[in-house]
Amino acid sequence: MTAPLHWQLPPGAVGRRLDQVLAELLPEYSRGRIQHWLDTGQLLVDGQSRRRRDKVRGGERVCLRTDPVLEVQTAAPAQQIDIPLVHEDEHLLVINKPAGLVVHPGAGQPDGTLLNALLHRNPGLATLPRAGIVHRLDKDTSGLMVVAKSLLAHRSLVNQLQARLVHRDYRALVRGDLISGGTVDQPIGRHPQARTKMAVVASGRPAVSHYRVLTRFGHCTLLGVRLETGRTHQIRVHMAHLRHPLVGDPVYARARQPFPAQAAAAQALRAFPRQALHAIGLALAHPASGEPLRWEIPMAPDLARLLAALEQPLPEGHQ
Repeated sequence: MTAPLHWQLPPGAVGRRLDQVLAELLPEYSRGRIQHWLDTGQLLVDGQSRRRRDKVRGGERVCLRTDPVLEVQTAAPAQQIDIPLVHEDEHLLVINKPAGLVVHPGAGQPDGTLLNALLHRNPGLATLPRAGIVHRLDKDTSGLMVVAKSLLAHRSLVNQLQARLVHRDYRALVRGDLISGGTVDQPIGRHPQARTKMAVVASGRPAVSHYRVLTRFGHCTLLGVRLETGRTHQIRVHMAHLRHPLVGDPVYARARQPFPAQAAAAQALRAFPRQALHAIGLALAHPASGEPLRWEIPMAPDLARLLAALEQPLPEGHQ
């Protein structure tokens, strides 16, 4: 038996249901699983059993007395779906997730996901929570993801993520002309009105994004972004908070906000079909050896084509 896992409930969660707050605090575990732990007394709050509907005071200490990895989590059909492979060994699988691929099944997407593809590639992953998936990318975000292939790797990756030891680098094309880089240190939680969206809210979980300017196009800017935390929609929310939402973002960018008619590749910008976000770099410690590992991949082809179009000179008469 491994040592119990500990967390602290955010102070801003006061008054909310315990199971709801825990589901946001522990996104790697399903809400149903968290409710089971509460119902059976395996998940304690300040050393006491609590009901799932109890209200949070804020700041409570949470302790999980069972080993979550030893419980079989994944029950989904295996499906043959192509997933570009970047690295594989006994403990790790690193992939280049294409845009348009959902990471795991959910409401409105019962199959056809990365999880289904992983189970087809390696049926043994069914013994791990979420088939070894320890972090996510949005459906229309492309790029690097790491998947655990063993219990050792799952525990190690979850611990590294919680300790902010996994480095994730992104390329983001945002609207507007940014002069310099900076850091966004703003908590993220559910939008108070639109529950399918996230937002910067005082009651949210800590979220930190560092960004630097790579290329300025005048009407939009290519950024390099490094995450300290991994909140849902973090880069998309933080950039929108700066009033520089991602190009093509259907949720956080104002759809009716036009690009200048004279802007380079204005038509290509308007037609870009997804948020212009690509996970280009990933670094972590190998779960077994502790060796530092780093991967970097090329830009996603559709985003590379858009950037190439933006770099073309304006036609005569538009200078």
